[in-house]
Amino acid sequence: MLSPARPAMPAPTPVPAPRRPVPFAVAVSGGVVALAVCAALSLALGARSIPLPTVLSALSGAGHGPDADVVTGLRVPRTLIGMSVGGALGVAGAVAQGVTRNPLASPATLGVNAGAGFAVVTSIFVFHLARPAEYVWFALAGAAAAALLVHVLAQRPGDVDPVRLALGGTVLTAVLASWTTALMLASQRTLDEARFWLAGSIGGRDVAVLERVLPFIVTGMVLAAVVAPSLNALALGDEAAHALGVPVARIRQLGGASVVLLAAGSVAVAGPVPFIGLAAPHLVRPAVGTDHRRLIPACLIVGATLLLAADVLGRLIARPSELETGIVTAFLGAPLLAVLARRSAR
Repeated sequence: MLSPARPAMPAPTPVPAPRRPVPFAVAVSGGVVALAVCAALSLALGARSIPLPTVLSALSGAGHGPDADVVTGLRVPRTLIGMSVGGALGVAGAVAQGVTRNPLASPATLGVNAGAGFAVVTSIFVFHLARPAEYVWFALAGAAAAALLVHVLAQRPGDVDPVRLALGGTVLTAVLASWTTALMLASQRTLDEARFWLAGSIGGRDVAVLERVLPFIVTGMVLAAVVAPSLNALALGDEAAHALGVPVARIRQLGGASVVLLAAGSVAVAGPVPFIGLAAPHLVRPAVGTDHRRLIPACLIVGATLLLAADVLGRLIARPSELETGIVTAFLGAPLLAVLARRSAR
């Protein structure tokens, strides 16, 4: 007697091959070209458009007149500040995610931005400060104090717990944000002075402000380069990193110091600009891979490009006025991360 035929098994779903990273030289070259284009647009576009030949003549010193004065006196400092702040935030995000092994980590989630914001609003409320050059040191001190407090909350014997680090940063951000709002509501003058800084903007900033925080940013970059090879081992887990001879606690301390210096310097100049530190590593990883020795330099370029692009877009949306850079990055960052999350899930 013939046995009944078994139903045919469904063919297994083919698993797509992992996407191979782009050669590093090609990725960096493309990023540099994009950054150069955004820098040129930043110099040429604004409330009044200036032709590129006029921009080039102003940069060379041969141009004269109102347009040349606008380029050299306003847009060159703004572009330099945007590149420095965006690059620093991109690197800070990459290091923060590497140290905590948390893809959602950024200077904002670790409480650095909230600490700087609270310190600035407090200085305006108490000392009646009115210019970024005056409260830049308060921003640095507030960011450092918040990072130190989060580090203490996440401390465990001999090391720092990455989960508690992110959780402590989130809790501290919520507390400091409520205190900052209370101070702003208690004084109309404080509200008027602080609201534009808290929105995040690189407009109206002087190069002297950048010069004051540039040593902190450069030091943070150096620390990021130092810990980059060890972050690759840290991604395998603490036990594997210890087995490879990596001093996990020291690397987390140096990485945390790098994030504080980079984020504090950036926030002190431009205010809390969201999503740059969070989005830059996610945009870079599919192109260059997860090796932090390549990821960090690429985030430097991509972060600077993202911030300049957001700043130029903010000038064009509300022309002849402008929209603060932090508002533009908030509007564009959320949909961008949603797309990246769906792509990662697939």
